[in-house]
Order: sequence, then C-alpha cells, then structure tokens
Amino acid sequence: MQNSKHRVLLVDDEPDIIEFIRYNLVKEDFEVVTAVNGKDAIAKARDFKPDVILLDVMMPEMDGVETCIEIKKIESLKHTMIAFLTARGEDYSQIAGFDAGADDYITKPIKPRVLISRLKALIRRNATTTQTGSDALETIAGISVDRERYVVVKDGIELTLPKKEFELLALLMSTPGKVFTRENILSTVWGEDVVVGDRTIDVHIRKLREKIGDLFIKTVKGVGYKFEA
Repeated sequence: MQNSKHRVLLVDDEPDIIEFIRYNLVKEDFEVVTAVNGKDAIAKARDFKPDVILLDVMMPEMDGVETCIEIKKIESLKHTMIAFLTARGEDYSQIAGFDAGADDYITKPIKPRVLISRLKALIRRNATTTQTGSDALETIAGISVDRERYVVVKDGIELTLPKKEFELLALLMSTPGKVFTRENILSTVWGEDVVVGDRTIDVHIRKLREKIGDLFIKTVKGVGYKFEA
C-alpha cells in the first residue's frame, strides 16, 4: 500500500537543528529523511523522491546552492519543491537561491507552526502547477514553452532556464499583451507565503532578456511587465 504521507528531505549540518525540525515535522505526520551534506542529500533524494527538500545554504564540501543545482538536473525530481533553510537573509543570497531553482527561502530561526504552514503551501502550489501545466505547450514568435519538460526553445535552440525564470516567462506568455503587476508575478511565481527582495523580479527579467532577447518583455513603469510578440 502506497504511503500517503507527504515526504520531506531535511538537509543541515547542525544536529540540533535537524533534531528540532525533524521532531516537529514527524509530529505533523510528515515522513522525514535527513542528510548532513549536499552529496548525501543528492543520493537520498534520488531514492526517497521527497515532495519538499529543506536545504541549508551554508554547508561544508557542497553548499546548498550547488546542491540545489545538481538536484534540479535529476529528471525524476523535477517536481520536487526546494526551500532553502538558512540564517542568512541578504537579498543576494535569496537571488542566488532562486536562480538555482529554489521555490522558497526560509530564514532561521523559524517557529514550527510557520514552517509547517510554508511546507503545506509549497505542496499545494506544486500540486496546482503539476495539474494545470502538464499538457501545456505555448509557442509565440519562435519561442516555445514546454511546461511538461520545463524547457524553452527559441528559434530551434533549446534553452534550460532556472525554474523561476521558466515560470516567469510561462506566466508572461500565457496572456500576450496583458500587463502582469509585480504583486501578481510574486504571488503566482514565488507564492504568497514567500518573502523576497524588491529586486528579485527585476533580476529575473534582466536574465530572461539576456537569453531570449530584449524585444519581447516590456516594462510598464510603476505597474509590472508584459510579453509582446
């Protein structure tokens, strides 16, 4: 019989933090596997196939950002949500984390109830994205967005984008000409429970323009962005 519990892989090199978070997750009926470094996390993620990975940023040997990048390359884990768990709160750390493909950024210390709420929000968001985007293939002006494979093709050349860049482009292309407000973009791409720096959207837009060209994504000053072919 298949286990219906939501699965969490908890990765941190501090035993006290591992034990504290694990205790609270198990109490809320999560199935939890732990790892103490990036290499261990990658191996366990392959076998465990967690719904969410809670990943510390500052670890020896392989840090959280590098670990996240490697995990995102694994096809069987493409729908696994990754949340960085770290004591660092600088904008540059958040941007680096989201660029690597992370879905949330949780700053330690965090109250157990808040952590549980954030985890459940990630799981709900993942279920919604998987259900609504599984058969969607958008092609506009020579740019194709394949939501099933998380791949963008431009003029016949396949581009592999970080997850947040992909989701941002997919959102803008879903309704060409529509102006998406910054609030709408943050809520849809990052989730309502995720707090990010003001520059996060701008950085992702700039990187998208570098990859697909400057002609398609237009800035509407004081409002947000839109995709125009």
